[in-house]
Amino acid sequence: MDTETDLLRELNETDRRIRELLTDLDEQQLNVPYEGGINPPVWELGHAAFFYEFFLLRELGDATPRMPGYDEIWDSFQIAHKQRWQSGVVPDKQTTLDYYARVLDEVRGRLEAGADERERYLCKYGIGHQNMHLESMVWCRQTVGYPAPPSATTEMPPSGTAVEGDVTIAGGRYQLGMIDDGRFSFDNERPGPVMHLESFRIAKTLVSNREFLRFVEDGGYDDDSLWSFRGRAWLVEKRAQHPLYWRRTGDDDWEARRFDQWQALSLDAPVLHVNCWEAEAYCNWAGRRLPTEHEWEAAARGAEGRMFPWGDAMDAARVDMDAGHLARASVGSIIDGATPEGCLQMIGTAWEWTSSQFLPYDGFAVDMYPFMSTLQFGDHRVTKGGSCATSSCLIRGSYRQAYLPDRRDAFCGFRTCAR
Repeated sequence: MDTETDLLRELNETDRRIRELLTDLDEQQLNVPYEGGINPPVWELGHAAFFYEFFLLRELGDATPRMPGYDEIWDSFQIAHKQRWQSGVVPDKQTTLDYYARVLDEVRGRLEAGADERERYLCKYGIGHQNMHLESMVWCRQTVGYPAPPSATTEMPPSGTAVEGDVTIAGGRYQLGMIDDGRFSFDNERPGPVMHLESFRIAKTLVSNREFLRFVEDGGYDDDSLWSFRGRAWLVEKRAQHPLYWRRTGDDDWEARRFDQWQALSLDAPVLHVNCWEAEAYCNWAGRRLPTEHEWEAAARGAEGRMFPWGDAMDAARVDMDAGHLARASVGSIIDGATPEGCLQMIGTAWEWTSSQFLPYDGFAVDMYPFMSTLQFGDHRVTKGGSCATSSCLIRGSYRQAYLPDRRDAFCGFRTCAR
């Protein structure tokens, strides 16, 4: 369990990052155009503050609202998504910052005064929740074509040499999810099952832009036989011909948009911003398949159920979620996230699509935030691994993210398995 010192450090770093993501945008940029997969940045800030207030400060102390009359504005299950853009509904930036600062100061005060186990857990939960929204604030910039976050470079390094081939994962019993050993986890990670898996072969790295480009240029988006029924319906609706944020600039030349800049497609970097239907169609074209969630986790964590590809301890040198990480991981470093078995890029490069529906483990129990998982069960797909925009306090082998299979705005890619 994290100490008060650990939590204060995480809280202060999270505070620094969300302020950074707000302060370099002017008032016009803060008024982002409506998109179904993002939220206005100022609303994100107020929502994060409300989560700390409602689930920590009010739960354990004074129940008086810190911003009377605004609970329904900051509560994501009270305010309709489109209402977050309506003029006069969400307060201005400075008013929201003042509310946010007051709430965080109270949280700091409780930690500095000493917190019991329950209070530390709720604080950890609030920090984790806010870091999820930090990632959505980063992909908001990508979605609307704003400049990269200040700590990220916009330069694509030259393509390196892709690592080809598969790793064979031995059949046997694997510890998945999280066991109750005092470490923080979300309710959908518990109780982690022990499962027997048959031997399988999984790609060492994610599918690269070079590999996916072959699929595109071979007419993969025009071959109905490669697409599922729902995938074809999406294809007809969107008229897609290539991944989101790609464009052809000549007969053989392609560019990809990174935030507000178009750059030559980095061929050996992982393909990003593809949805599950695109990933499945590629697999059918290549004679491969997506891994199940359990196979991905077995490959990333080994039979011993380690927390990270390299072991049980976070290694900041391998996963630096602050300055440099967004640049390095988003172009597909092949040295980060290496497992002893030989898989690469398994942490902090891209959320990886799996073939598994997002469902609870046997024995699932709803945690203090009832909507963390339950609303996504059944119609979402599991993604694993964490992206270039995922915070280090969240990333781990057991962490499960759920996306609808037609989404491609998030930082999602995929790796394949042999059939």
